[in-house]
Amino acid sequence: MFYEILKAKDIVNLDGGKFERKVLLENEESCLSIIALKKDEIIDTHTSKADAGVFVLDGEIEIHFDAEKFKIDKGEILMFKKDQEHKVLALKDSKFMLIKV
Repeated sequence: MFYEILKAKDIVNLDGGKFERKVLLENEESCLSIIALKKDEIIDTHTSKADAGVFVLDGEIEIHFDAEKFKIDKGEILMFKKDQEHKVLALKDSKFMLIKV
């Protein structure tokens, strides 16, 4: 077992890039990542192999599922089931935590 205190705002930065992802924990079934996206950047359509939660640490994003889209602001969480096709759009420079379980 290990212990480490991290400051979420310092884990990923957008210095000169449009997208950055840092995996903090991962095993066969679960993953905890911090992702940063520049305004107007998109993570293209994909599916998750696990149920997921997205917690916005800073900024504002939209997650698009088929005919529905959800705007998620700083401090909000969106949870969804595995195998749902979706894409992510940054409405502002944003950082979010992705939790797959």
